[in-house]
Amino acid sequence: MTANGNTPTKKAVHFGAGNIGRGFVACFLHNSGYEVVFADVNGQIIDLLNANPTYKVIEVGSDGTTESIISNYRAINSKTHEDQVIDEIATADIVTCSVGPNILKFIAPVIAKGIDKRSEDLEPLAVIACENAINATSTLADFIKAPQNMAANRAEDIDNRARFANSAIDRIVPAQDPDAGLDVKLEKFYEWVVERTPFKDHKPPSIKGVMWVDNLEPFIERKLYTVNTGHATAAYHGYNRRKSTVYDALQDRYIQEEVKKALQNTADLITQKHGIDEDAQKEYVEKIVRRISNPHLEDAVERVGRAPLRKLSRKERFIGPAAELAEEGKDCSALLDAAEMAFRFQNVEGDEESTELAKIMETHEPQDVVKKVCGLQENEKLFPKVVEIVKKVQADSQEE
Repeated sequence: MTANGNTPTKKAVHFGAGNIGRGFVACFLHNSGYEVVFADVNGQIIDLLNANPTYKVIEVGSDGTTESIISNYRAINSKTHEDQVIDEIATADIVTCSVGPNILKFIAPVIAKGIDKRSEDLEPLAVIACENAINATSTLADFIKAPQNMAANRAEDIDNRARFANSAIDRIVPAQDPDAGLDVKLEKFYEWVVERTPFKDHKPPSIKGVMWVDNLEPFIERKLYTVNTGHATAAYHGYNRRKSTVYDALQDRYIQEEVKKALQNTADLITQKHGIDEDAQKEYVEKIVRRISNPHLEDAVERVGRAPLRKLSRKERFIGPAAELAEEGKDCSALLDAAEMAFRFQNVEGDEESTELAKIMETHEPQDVVKKVCGLQENEKLFPKVVEIVKKVQADSQEE
């Protein structure tokens, strides 16, 4: 992807000026002719963006490295200058975000105010959440339309002012060099799939590189249950076998086999549920394993494994597919092995969720841990299997 130096005629507001925001989403928007207005609560990164007219996006792959220059952006501190963000949303063409699923509820109020201030003479605002979560835009929309954020009558006719499209994003963005500044290094491969149906009565926004589809679910689940499942499986097994990076982990034949078995579990679900050709899914899995094994994207297992509570939750990369497979009486053993490694990811420096997980494991009975962490109920076939895993991990902790 190359930089577009033309003066932008369209405007996008993007929440989250981190590596994915700057390196992936803003890059696409910039190359599609949008001025990008970053909104973030991190004052340091906002000041850096406003002090530097450009930054670089560096794409790395087996065939070499390419660089793009990103320009035509501004940045606003949404904590101290909320009114400015509201005004920008009121006249924007697109609002996107990459803040993390748990932060959506915090950005919803300001987006709601911006939408409410918007003239109905304008095309409806396109709202697209770019998060590693299923139907993240729908979740954000629910927060925006909640009574505390928007009057009931305005929520009822919000379609006149905004359209909400779910998306699936796929790009590996590793930890950055300490002296990288605003520059972002990421892999060359990307996939950004967005549902077209919310824009049925007018054209969807023009974003180069986006694939517009009528049914997003197969793409979301294929990505979450292959890329994210595979990446996290390598990280958690790697952490427990004292590997430093995902690349190092995947040089271990045992871990490589565990990753392949977990992705065979999810492939069995994906191909049957969504009618995806088995050979096509096999090829997709092989491509994913090559991608997460990329030596140019060495990523610490602690970073990839962070936030274990979210990753062990009901709709996430392990429990989500395992629960469906268990209900059908199908093999989910490798997913459960990976989940066990995730339960062992406790008290990791710099990761609050791993500390919270340790407290939960120490103070709750196994059945309560499974209900609280995984969101599983006793009538689900997976429930007793995960209870046994928790019992095992708790017993091992007591012996240490």
